Amino acid sequence: MPSDQHSKVQPKILSRELSEGLPDPGEFEGIQKVRSLAGDLGAERVKGKVIIITGANSLIGIGRATAHNLARNGAKALYLCDFSSTHLAFHARELTTLYPSVSVSTHQFDAADEKAVAAIVNQAIREHGRLDVFFANAGISSGRLFWEEDTEGFMKMMRTNALSVFLAAKYASRAMLITSASKPYPCGSIIATASVAGLRSNAGPTDYSASKAAVVSLVQTCAYQLAGTGIRCNAVCPGLIETGMTASTYEKARERGTERKIGQLNPLQRGGQPDEVAKVVTFLASDEASYVNGQAWAVDGGLSAGLPFVPGKLA
Repeated sequence: MPSDQHSKVQPKILSRELSEGLPDPGEFEGIQKVRSLAGDLGAERVKGKVIIITGANSLIGIGRATAHNLARNGAKALYLCDFSSTHLAFHARELTTLYPSVSVSTHQFDAADEKAVAAIVNQAIREHGRLDVFFANAGISSGRLFWEEDTEGFMKMMRTNALSVFLAAKYASRAMLITSASKPYPCGSIIATASVAGLRSNAGPTDYSASKAAVVSLVQTCAYQLAGTGIRCNAVCPGLIETGMTASTYEKARERGTERKIGQLNPLQRGGQPDEVAKVVTFLASDEASYVNGQAWAVDGGLSAGLPFVPGKLA
């Protein structure tokens, strides 16, 4: 962060709740009303918020679905970022057509490039004077068995999936401390895409699972190191979601006529859609999630809730 901006961070590091105390909810018939810190935001969960999303290029990805949810819920500005730019311009046209009040810009860079991450955060501060949400969604996968993977491939996985989250948290957290007339107290939401594979074994390749377990650990430790600032760090842990990463699985199942078997090991017995993850991300981005911090939120149809079994073969 530039030195002049960094100086603005220092005088006030405590959140609104720690600085002012809890608000007086008033009374009804002499009984204290329900105290609300987050409020009921309705269809404007992220009204006025400045948001960065990485991993936003895919046509069928969680990034695109989340951008639409955030725009629909009143975001002020969306920075759509990805290593690939093949569809970014389309996303910008679609979003600005559907939500003309939202400022949408696209940016091509590697989410694990420290200078690039610092630059996009600084741009948000320079253009809007604030950063409210960073959704670190960039990620890759592989189908290799661990004894087939080499050091280069393993480290590439860790770099893309875990280092990118570390950099997002590092620079976003400094920006979220910046206060102004419109943002008198530091606050913000850092959200990372982990995976159910980061919570339990046999849900993904070894290198992928290790990188996603690292993501979970990162958001939890960052949450504690940001204690008192009002900046929350959480991870979403999708199960089997129909995205570009899983497209081949869905395509092969449809060719064989076995699509209904996808997701059969979770209690809902189906795969998920990107929008179902995006809804959770939108909640975590909003002030309605004001007391949700340091969590790994599984969005997996219930897969991680128990031990998988094959129906009809219990006895």
